[in-house]
Amino acid sequence: MPRTRKARSVHPGDLIGVAAPGFAVDRARLEAGAARLERAGFRVRWRDDLLATHGYLAGSDERRAAELMELVDEPEVAAIVCARGGYGAHRIMSRLDPARVRAAAKPLIGYSDVTTLLLWQLRHAGLIGFHGPMFDKDGGPSEVELEHFVRALAGEALPPLAGSGRAGGRAEGRLVGGSLTLLAASLGTPWELDARGAILVFEEIGEKPYALDRDLSHLAAAGKLEQAVGFGVGSLLGCEDPKRATPTADDVVMEILGPFGKPVVTGLPFGHESPNLIWPVGVRAALDGERGELVLLESGVVRR
Repeated sequence: MPRTRKARSVHPGDLIGVAAPGFAVDRARLEAGAARLERAGFRVRWRDDLLATHGYLAGSDERRAAELMELVDEPEVAAIVCARGGYGAHRIMSRLDPARVRAAAKPLIGYSDVTTLLLWQLRHAGLIGFHGPMFDKDGGPSEVELEHFVRALAGEALPPLAGSGRAGGRAEGRLVGGSLTLLAASLGTPWELDARGAILVFEEIGEKPYALDRDLSHLAAAGKLEQAVGFGVGSLLGCEDPKRATPTADDVVMEILGPFGKPVVTGLPFGHESPNLIWPVGVRAALDGERGELVLLESGVVRR
């Protein structure tokens, strides 16, 4: 993995480019999200064919990859926000150029399926990215999400992410993670999750407890949970089984993570529920399993 590099800071007045690397994009949500960013002072631009469709995808693999690399190369674009997740990033990875991504040093923001892009970018370009809100919700990012977004991209300090302490102790390490499904799906790929000495954080939507069990057990079998120094759990939205009241998603998470004897914090405010607060992928952080806090020890950008 290349030496880690931080993206350049972004400020109101700068141009944000929108990419659609996964599922087809809803125009109303796209425009509402863009309007929110514009009210915060940013300029927003996307290609005319961003709303293209190819089955469930936002156009062909060629279109989606070319769009992303054009935003990387365009000098006026200061940051790239993904319109939505769903699925599709896996299909374009071989078409991306890590050298150009590293040289451009632009913040890439997204979550869910964008987990794949963030893992790839960190591993192959050595560039810090951001797990954060997109344009996939009615009305766009909320006020608190937008406030944290602006501060994070400017390089300002962010308050701790507060959750529930579930296993004691304190750990420091690189902050990595994202969608649990995509973390497990990265195993055996060129962008495989690197959990060595890391605080591993994850969230998920719509997966029954047994599926969470499968993905966590998969990561455990691959040695990823042993390599991590602590665990932060975000939103587990809709992760219930209508046929079985127990075990719950929380039961499964603690049953698997608990025996590792490392700090665990659950209920952190990120993922598919609101608020989905932004955090940089690859920076140092501290996890306090007693206070129930995840504290960023550095920003994800170089201030300018």
